[in-house]
Amino acid sequence: MGTSYKDLNIWKKGYELALEVYKLSAKFPNDERFGLTDQLRRSANSVIANIAEAQGRYFFADKCRVLYQARGECVETRSHLSLAFGLHYLDQTLYEKMDTEYEGLEKGISSYINKIKG
Repeated sequence: MGTSYKDLNIWKKGYELALEVYKLSAKFPNDERFGLTDQLRRSANSVIANIAEAQGRYFFADKCRVLYQARGECVETRSHLSLAFGLHYLDQTLYEKMDTEYEGLEKGISSYINKIKG
């Protein structure tokens, strides 16, 4: 059997970031519960869920397709974080930290795709 998704650095980083997203979004206003809070948490969770799913795929093209989705979810998460910052739910330091971390995760996913393609 191959490497577990839990052994992948991109999954570990995504997991750490998802936990942080849950913590920071818990402080959003209650009226965002079914709006931005939900969307932000879903996209952060989808990043790691897609990485895990890709690890379970057998065919190379299928594995890459799901990893591309994970990378897209990183971009979506960054967009939600931008909106949260614009609405003053996040201070600039926290926003910039999270945006940079998700940008790095995007690059890590791209590197992993290139590695398995090669």
